[in-house]
Amino acid sequence: MMNAIYSVVEDPAVALSLLVALAVFATLYTALPAFNSGTPLKQRMKSVALERDELRAKQRVRLAAEADRRRKMGGLREDQSGKMRTVVDRLDLRRALADEKTVAALRVAGFRGQNPLTRFLFFRLVLPFVGVACVLFYLFVMGGMADKPLFVKLFVGVLGAYAGFYLPVLYVSNRASKRKKSIQAAWPDALDLMLICVESGMSIEAAFRKVAEEIGAQSVELAEEFVLTNAELSFLQERRQAYENLAARTGLDTVRSVSQALIQAERYGTPVSHALRVLAQESRELRMNAAEKKAAALPPKLTVPMILFFLPVLFAVILGPAGIQVSERFGSGEAARPAE
Repeated sequence: MMNAIYSVVEDPAVALSLLVALAVFATLYTALPAFNSGTPLKQRMKSVALERDELRAKQRVRLAAEADRRRKMGGLREDQSGKMRTVVDRLDLRRALADEKTVAALRVAGFRGQNPLTRFLFFRLVLPFVGVACVLFYLFVMGGMADKPLFVKLFVGVLGAYAGFYLPVLYVSNRASKRKKSIQAAWPDALDLMLICVESGMSIEAAFRKVAEEIGAQSVELAEEFVLTNAELSFLQERRQAYENLAARTGLDTVRSVSQALIQAERYGTPVSHALRVLAQESRELRMNAAEKKAAALPPKLTVPMILFFLPVLFAVILGPAGIQVSERFGSGEAARPAE
């Protein structure tokens, strides 16, 4: 049997046939996966496409629901704004209570357009009457300040009207201060990012757009201003106006200096990167100086709380054991005298 096998293997024709068969098998084994690889890829792409369609359908449903909600809320707001605008226009409150400073203050606080100005004037008209009504209800219905004469009560009512008249101004001022703090805190980082974008070859519009995307996690107000400035750079006739609007909307000296540097770079062709680097360093130094100033003002602020709360406890802890020992010693001495 083995001799027969050896004789077959030793035959050159048989050996060549075996080698050819082995080569064909290896070729097919290697090539077939390549031919069949398209099928899993197609299946995977089909599943991804189906999932994408499902996500798109869900996104459309969500956007439609949100659009309906906004439409309803917008309709209510437009109705309210229309009523407020009617009252403001009929009484001509824009001429009586509004000026350029009022519009600038609203812009710095983040309120842009005519509707915020209309609401501001409407509430300045209505809140004095609300304040007087609340004060009179407290004085004459709830019996407050019953021992005071009528003149004092009327004076308190006038103070309530005065407070209601200036309450919108205080609200706008508070919003503006918070917005300035948010922008001021994120401004040095925004300048560093803008410097990196400009030095990498981006245009100033692309730099504004990129920085707005990145700085939004730190300051939404600053990202909003950058997006608005980018839009103004696209459609305004003079780019200088966009930079000046950015400085006017923020109301910060650091932003105004950067705007002036960008205006000079646009006018004279000076390099923007050098100016941004210097201004970013100055902004970081200003932020550090502000932090050091706040830290230096902390000890005087802690003096009164330490005197009122910390020192009495410290004296009690230090003198308490001595007082206990003295009281025990005198108590034991008085108890020993009758025994003698």
